[in-house]
Amino acid sequence: MNRHVVIVGAGHAGVSLCAALRALDFSGAITLLSDEGDLPYHRPPLSKAFLTQDSALVEARLLLEPHSFYDEKQIDLRLNTRVRAIDTQARSLQLADGSELAYDALVLATGARARILTLPGSELDGIVVLRTLEQARTLRERLAASQCVSIVGGGFIGLEIAATARKLGKQVTVLESASRIMERSVSPEVSAYVARKHREQGIHLELDSTVKAFVGDHGRVTAVHTDSAEWPADLVIVGAGSLPNSELAEGAGIACANGILVDARMRTSAPEVYAVGDCVNFQSRHAGSARLRLESIQNANDQARLVAQLINGESADYDALPWFWSDQGEVKLQMVGLALGRTHCVIRGEPDQGRFSVFHYRDTTLIAVDSVNQPLEHLLSRKLLSAGLSPDPALIADTRFALKSLLD
Repeated sequence: MNRHVVIVGAGHAGVSLCAALRALDFSGAITLLSDEGDLPYHRPPLSKAFLTQDSALVEARLLLEPHSFYDEKQIDLRLNTRVRAIDTQARSLQLADGSELAYDALVLATGARARILTLPGSELDGIVVLRTLEQARTLRERLAASQCVSIVGGGFIGLEIAATARKLGKQVTVLESASRIMERSVSPEVSAYVARKHREQGIHLELDSTVKAFVGDHGRVTAVHTDSAEWPADLVIVGAGSLPNSELAEGAGIACANGILVDARMRTSAPEVYAVGDCVNFQSRHAGSARLRLESIQNANDQARLVAQLINGESADYDALPWFWSDQGEVKLQMVGLALGRTHCVIRGEPDQGRFSVFHYRDTTLIAVDSVNQPLEHLLSRKLLSAGLSPDPALIADTRFALKSLLD
């Protein structure tokens, strides 16, 4: 198959797609475009270990693949290459340098970017976000020189950075507008446990706190002003969610709404144009057939592998079970499934002992499981959900009952 596949975006989804195509013996040309100057890298360590270390070896370990991978797999990786426009009728891209690049199949893996707060004082020096490796380098330098850190947002990224900053001995305050941390991602029981562990480490969590402005002196941030108080800070990290990078698709007339709209085969509204990863809005059976945009490495990789099959002439729909994780200090969170529309839950284990899982049910159907420091239970839960099993809640609550027996 001598088709030319062009992939815009060299994150987890883009690189996984390259590897999957070659694993399927796809013999056509593959061009991978990245607007960053670094070789494609893992993102999860950027909010954790990367911030505490300062060696070239650490950065080398971030690479998704070594430089030799792209040569051996005959992948034309182009760094510092920005796409200006897509001509879906001519099936070509206009690059920022004025050149054009034709494609037979185009895959948009453009990802997402950190949301920027537009508030009084948001232009002050010392206010940063974290999404890219370059931003992580900046944050690492700023963190080393800071003493008093305020983090806007109590989601995964904000709390991971909070745990890392506290480990470095910084004074840390997390400002969250909701009534609990990770409100959209985990159960109230998990939120309460993780909040307690962070507070025990000396992290101050200020809930129901809306940021109104940033205060500064001589152009540099000195405090965060909320609706109830002013919090001193010589470094502010904004972790207020993300926005999909869908502008390129929108400019080409491709249907978008909170991301690039795709069907069950990751096809956009334009012929021979697919989209995968954090930029995609897709319909999920695991969300009760609702449309959603998931920021998950598992989701990006699974969608990429599906598109590789489709480009290679196979036929399949996307139906992967979503799962996630977040390491926050000594707390390991692992989630599988989507708890949208849950009617009740069952706790297995003892939260006071720091090892437990929350099983979410929609009526009689098991739809998701949140696990705290229970990696084996997380793996078993993935198998239960993949098999479509919904155990009796009474069995789940009984820790003497072996979950593994349900899979025998």
